Amino acid sequence: MLASCEKLRPLLSGLLLHGQFGQQIAGMKFFAPPIKYDNITIPEKPKLRFMEKVPQLPSNLRAPKMQKKLKWMRGPELVHNSLVHKQYGIVATGGGRLRWGHFEMLRLTIGRKMDTSRMFAIWRVEAPWQPVTKQGQGQRMGGGKGAIDHYVTPVKSGRVIVELAGKMEFVEAKQILDIVCPKLPFKAMVVSHEMLQDMKAEEERLVRENLNPWDFKYIIQNNLGGCHRWLSPVDHKWFGKYL
Repeated sequence: MLASCEKLRPLLSGLLLHGQFGQQIAGMKFFAPPIKYDNITIPEKPKLRFMEKVPQLPSNLRAPKMQKKLKWMRGPELVHNSLVHKQYGIVATGGGRLRWGHFEMLRLTIGRKMDTSRMFAIWRVEAPWQPVTKQGQGQRMGGGKGAIDHYVTPVKSGRVIVELAGKMEFVEAKQILDIVCPKLPFKAMVVSHEMLQDMKAEEERLVRENLNPWDFKYIIQNNLGGCHRWLSPVDHKWFGKYL
């Protein structure tokens, strides 16, 4: 009997906390106060609106053809790079083009997964407007510029694509947006307002506390090693970023 008690003593001492005089002590847990959503109002139409596949032009105007304009996809986004409702959204981390199928994928998937009684979503990109031409199947080279095949929306790095807001936390928004984020034609990530602020502050801190004077910007500006012979105009403008 005494031997069995000796075996159980370390087990009981690990399960129970005892004070100075042997009494059992119960700890108190701390729970953060619930988030208040008093300043959030759900709009009348909470889902993403339908985007036109072809831009509507006046009857007397013919649809113009256009060049590729890669500069509309290169470089950082300087205007639409923050969240309007300061909650959650999808931000592009690289340049690319959105086709009408991507708009429909975002609209239908987010509309099915979100709870419209306490969530709403808005577009942060315009409908497809840039024409992309294509020659007919099996045609020979030449013959002039092809006919318009489809329309796209160019996107730069840092552009906010979709915002999801309402009475919810980041975990709920991430579960919905993680479904559509990998299906976009460029690299993108799900972010919150706090994440965007932290990323911007970290970037400024790295520039401010950099102790190495021989960075890539200094090398390009001073033509070290004759690098101007093989660098592109994009490198001279963005110093190795946004290729």
